[in-house]
Amino acid sequence: MRIVIQCAATKSSDATSFRTDSGSEVLFVADPANAPPRSNTAYACPDDPAGNGLTWRELLWAYNTKRLENPLSLLPAHRLYHNAIYQRLVSKFGVSKVFILSAGWGLVSAEFLLPKYDITFSPMAPPFKRRRRSDVYRDYCMLADGRDEVAFVGGKEYVPVFCRLTKNANVEKMVFFNSSLRPELPTGYKPIRYATRTRTNWHYECAHDLIEGRLL
Repeated sequence: MRIVIQCAATKSSDATSFRTDSGSEVLFVADPANAPPRSNTAYACPDDPAGNGLTWRELLWAYNTKRLENPLSLLPAHRLYHNAIYQRLVSKFGVSKVFILSAGWGLVSAEFLLPKYDITFSPMAPPFKRRRRSDVYRDYCMLADGRDEVAFVGGKEYVPVFCRLTKNANVEKMVFFNSSLRPELPTGYKPIRYATRTRTNWHYECAHDLIEGRLL
């Protein structure tokens, strides 16, 4: 089984990013023009121009092809987030079986190097962090076809993007949900209700139960 889990707002204290020619750290957000000023920080969207004819997304892809060098000390996706559940999923299922659905970068493998970013689908977030459905992102999709079924663990705001990015994956795709209303899913997706009284970050509890073998 392959596991896809949504990203998290809180990043590791060891997280790093690209830097501009002037030395400012690049922080990726949904709306750079309306982000609050911060010293030694330059704001950008993942698909903004990074210079040399590349976008930041293209630059990140090129950077990952030379990951053995990693001069910026970017963290792999499963270590970027503060919550330990991401690393626990990798320990249980293996790094090749775990993927993160990032609101900024798309569906990435657990070992893909990512910079710091502050982008979310949550409607409760400040506007400069909030990615809207109408926004155009050239999301990565690193989930290739395979024999293993796919289980998605994440909030309802992330489900449409998960379905869009995996629509061509010819495997069984399960979507865990927490609400009392069953989500409307495209053909080929199986909804599985995860019953819990937890409302905030319930998907961490669900992921923990997957690790412990209590589900599926």
